[in-house]
Amino acid sequence: MGTIHARVSRELGCELVAVCDTDSYKFDLFPECEHYTDYREMLDKVHPDVVHICTPHYLHAEMIIAALERNISVLCEKPLCIHEEDIPRILEAEAKSTGKLGVCQQNRYNASNLFVRDWLSDKKIFSATANVVWSRGRDYYSSGEWRGKWATEGGGVLINQALHTLDLCQWLVGMPDTLVGNIANNTHSDYIEVEDTAALVYGGEHSFTFFATTSADADFNTQISIATDKGEVNIFPDYALINGEMKHFDKDDRVYGKACYGSGHSRLIEDFYSCVRDGRDFRLNGREAAKVVKLILAAYKTNGKEVKIKNMGENL
Repeated sequence: MGTIHARVSRELGCELVAVCDTDSYKFDLFPECEHYTDYREMLDKVHPDVVHICTPHYLHAEMIIAALERNISVLCEKPLCIHEEDIPRILEAEAKSTGKLGVCQQNRYNASNLFVRDWLSDKKIFSATANVVWSRGRDYYSSGEWRGKWATEGGGVLINQALHTLDLCQWLVGMPDTLVGNIANNTHSDYIEVEDTAALVYGGEHSFTFFATTSADADFNTQISIATDKGEVNIFPDYALINGEMKHFDKDDRVYGKACYGSGHSRLIEDFYSCVRDGRDFRLNGREAAKVVKLILAAYKTNGKEVKIKNMGENL
């Protein structure tokens, strides 16, 4: 992900001044800038305008806070964090900092999702459902020592592969109040300790069902379906069906990395830089990015019993 962020930043005309990684061999990818193996040293010596955090999940919270405490703007890869107790720490650091915080939940910038959000603005939503059916095997999880572990990845399919679709559900439908569901490790138990499958029912005024798995033999398009008083909408990565009528969108060829990442990275990063330059709040700030984290962490507590999801307006 670091190489993707660096590529987009260069294309937007920004200067890459330093990179930090514990694997120094990766520095060959960035010959034009300074190299560090200690991120705090880099922040103190370079003090960049923006730092992109593209590290394993368990490092996000401490790195976000370290940058914000130095009044450096931060754009972090998802998830915001993996522990509920880190949410108020991050939000406090964000509130005290002159730097901006953004989280890369780039699917909100896809044309189909923006269109549907606008279409829903005057509709009453009755019900919604979504699914993420992908394939991930031993090779994927062995590609990084941190993958597939509760302590370092913070979970499995929900916090990694399905986070973007779950975020879209609450962004389009609203934040639910309760959750009942189950998670399981159906096919990967011999090499990961986290879940590979989740079946969840989010309840309250803004309710929806959600299914996600990495146990499939192939990757299928993600899908979100929403029933309203004016009909049904089905959302796919590059098009939407409104009451059976297909709405096409010009496909953006600027896809960085895997196709499942979508094409929103460049638009999100450009928007974040614009907010930093103009002093405006970024729409996917800490409080907004924390919503999907709370939905995921609730899923890890449910075990078939109803759990309450604390509203983002309550004390965290």
